Amino acid sequence: MQIPAVSDAQELSCDVLVIGGGTAGTMAALTAAEQGRNVLLLEKAHVRHSGALAMGMDGVNNAVIPGRAEPDDYVAEITRANDGIVDQSTVRQTATRGFSMVRRLESYGVKFEKDEHGEYAVRQVHRSGSYVLPMPEGKDVKKVLYRQLRRREMRERIRIENRVMPVRVLTADGRAVGAAGFNTRTGEFVTVRAGAVILATGPCGRLGLPASGYLYGTYENPTNAGDGYAMAYHAGAELTGIECFQINPLMKDYNGPACAYVANPFGGYQVNRHGERFVDSDYWSGQMMSEFAAELASDRGPVYLKLSHLPEESISALENILHSTERPTRGTFHANRGHDYRTHDIEMHISEIGLCGGHSASGVRVDDHARTTVPGLYAAGDLACVPHNYMIGAFVFGDLAGSDASRFTAYEGELPSDQVRDAHELIYRPLRNPDGPPQPQVEYKLRRFVNDYVAPPKSGARLSLAVDHFERMRGEIDAMGAQTPHELMRCAEVHFIRDCAEMAARSSLARTESRWGLYHERTDHPKRDDDGWLHHLDLRKSPSGAMEFTARPVAPYLVPVEEFTPGGGASRHLGEVHPEQVATAGQRDLAPVGSGTIRTDTTTSRETAAASHSPRILELLALTENEPELPLLRPFLTDPDPAVRRAAVAALTETVPTGTGPALAGTLADPDPAVRGAAAASLRELVEVLVAEPELSDALHAALFLEDAVVRATALDVLRALRLGEATAYARALADPDIEVRIASVRALVSVGALDAVARARTDPAREVRVTVARGLDTPEAVSPLLHDTDVLVRAAAFTALASAGCPTPYDATAVEALSAPPWQVRAGAASALGAADPHRAIPALSGALGDPNADVRKAAVLALLRHGATEDARTALATAVLDPDADVRAYAARAAAPA
Repeated sequence: MQIPAVSDAQELSCDVLVIGGGTAGTMAALTAAEQGRNVLLLEKAHVRHSGALAMGMDGVNNAVIPGRAEPDDYVAEITRANDGIVDQSTVRQTATRGFSMVRRLESYGVKFEKDEHGEYAVRQVHRSGSYVLPMPEGKDVKKVLYRQLRRREMRERIRIENRVMPVRVLTADGRAVGAAGFNTRTGEFVTVRAGAVILATGPCGRLGLPASGYLYGTYENPTNAGDGYAMAYHAGAELTGIECFQINPLMKDYNGPACAYVANPFGGYQVNRHGERFVDSDYWSGQMMSEFAAELASDRGPVYLKLSHLPEESISALENILHSTERPTRGTFHANRGHDYRTHDIEMHISEIGLCGGHSASGVRVDDHARTTVPGLYAAGDLACVPHNYMIGAFVFGDLAGSDASRFTAYEGELPSDQVRDAHELIYRPLRNPDGPPQPQVEYKLRRFVNDYVAPPKSGARLSLAVDHFERMRGEIDAMGAQTPHELMRCAEVHFIRDCAEMAARSSLARTESRWGLYHERTDHPKRDDDGWLHHLDLRKSPSGAMEFTARPVAPYLVPVEEFTPGGGASRHLGEVHPEQVATAGQRDLAPVGSGTIRTDTTTSRETAAASHSPRILELLALTENEPELPLLRPFLTDPDPAVRRAAVAALTETVPTGTGPALAGTLADPDPAVRGAAAASLRELVEVLVAEPELSDALHAALFLEDAVVRATALDVLRALRLGEATAYARALADPDIEVRIASVRALVSVGALDAVARARTDPAREVRVTVARGLDTPEAVSPLLHDTDVLVRAAAFTALASAGCPTPYDATAVEALSAPPWQVRAGAASALGAADPHRAIPALSGALGDPNADVRKAAVLALLRHGATEDARTALATAVLDPDADVRAYAARAAAPA
């Protein structure tokens, strides 16, 4: 197909734009139309069979039926299920409005199970309270809703555009004003002008890779690729809880739930291979999944949903629900394996990870009217962060969004041309690379990285590797090829998946605790930290285009819950969250640091310190604004909280009051490695402005005997820079077990001219130390032993040192011979050395080196010849080098012809 011009876009207009025709989107469109607004409903598939409802629905998980349950009890249950991290005002909307929504759905023709008295047959599956309401004909819910959309009065208000996929929400004047996308059948570019935009695109179910390896064999509807998450993010909306993944129990080798919560009221339950129950509640929760995963991995696995003990009438009822309402293909799957619930229990497994507000707590941040943080932009359903929202919650928030969005009428200004162009480029770029990597290959690689590095149990190192991979894959994703509109749709989805993968990895890095059981289990932060992390973790796109984070305290509850006491208060701005150093495994030539050991980190920054949870941080920051003197800062340097002490180091570094040097040097003895690392980094940063005073000297000399190698190396470097040390102290460090300390020792000895001590380090076992020694020695005789070192880089450094120390006979002969050495580094060093040798011996050899295959060797030869530029032979040789293929070599050779 041809790439359409931006100017050829089909432009649509409406009061309320609804993106996504599933549960929440359908209800949002109906409500907005009932409020008298012109509604445009965009669906990238077809509304008749799109969204999670179309995959089957066996019942409602959160029906608060009067007389059977109380809204406050439901709010408390969801608060506990989500480990306290909830905005109860949003959960309460589902609790209080859910029953009227059930009645509304009944008026449409949706059937809910009732007992012989005509009462709703609510069942208990949650740890407390009865909220599960079966739907005997749940498979027909989407058909019922579609009939409502096609009613005459609705058709007059609701325009449905199937096969149109938005890729970006458009914003102007600080609010949402429309969207840009394309037709997935014709490829036509489409722009929409709207008064308000409602995102209802469902979860990001296509994030992790199923165990089957099949891209579309996901637990969630595979069309849910995180479209809305990415569109909200790029529109400037805040997302929250993205580190809290959706992970569910499912049938082994089948992309559907094992449905323990359905079987539980009939007497079914989860067991290990010995038939033993191992969870207190079959209700989905992170804690249940953690127990499930542990049992599955133990010698008590595999895990089963036990049904074979049930009476015939119970099994028949379950077959009717699970094989027709929940997943129509389920019965066929069992039949093909020769399995029957009467003779076989159901083997269970764990789903891939996903993002879903409806089943966990990750999504776009919304208030109790479904408003996002961008005016005019709404989110509802599994996309919105309303924890454990499920189907009724999606309907409720679709209704809330449609009602509130009805305040707006169509936007009349110009659509932002730059955003429209960017969306056009995102959509059609693959057409310019028709033979580029196909989408299935790129997506498979991306989602394998998600499985390998982001799926729980998480660690800072694995998450950091994930961020690196996702950043690198930007280019691979941009290079994908496509030839049809359908392929363009799939390519755009990969962009959304990559955005969600990065959000998941960075959010998981930012929350330095474990919470929600398996959903956010960090092996390097294994405990829950309510004191520091009873917070929502919000992310947004910064003006620079980076992901930045804020820790927002949980607001005081509307319904008290004994286990948690949120205090509210001000948010903590965390800024960008940077990956850990994962390029090398531990320090070079040292044993790696174990996962259970706290690593000394010299990269601790002011941003890290600012991420503390102590109220003392705010006091310190306010104090810092007034350029305080050292006595006012000293109490913070000795605060019991290491985070406060780190912040005090940052404040000292920023304000540099009198006495900063000794104070920082004293902090090198702090018991916390991160505080010591911060103090060391600050001393290096400020070394040029510190006063060389006795008190600082004493503290630095004392630091030479501390256990922390980073501290010892820093003390040596600062003593050297400020001329506060002497050879005896420096020489002791030559025996230090740490390489960096020994390197600092050599440099310090060179600075005081103690070259005899430096020469003793020529036999140091570490190559890096011997290289530093070679660079510090100033006589050919001292350098000589290193010219024959076993290491290539040491020999190269030794020859380079002769360029300064001198290269008399017999060293010149050694250098000439080294011009034939296999390693190019040695040849380059030898060429440099000959710049200090006798011209008659050096120039012929250097002239020959101008033909070396390595450009660095040729450059070293030219620079050495320039030192002999007074001779005619050198100038003649240099004249040939001005035609060298390497630009640097030519430029240096040209100096010989330049006027003096």
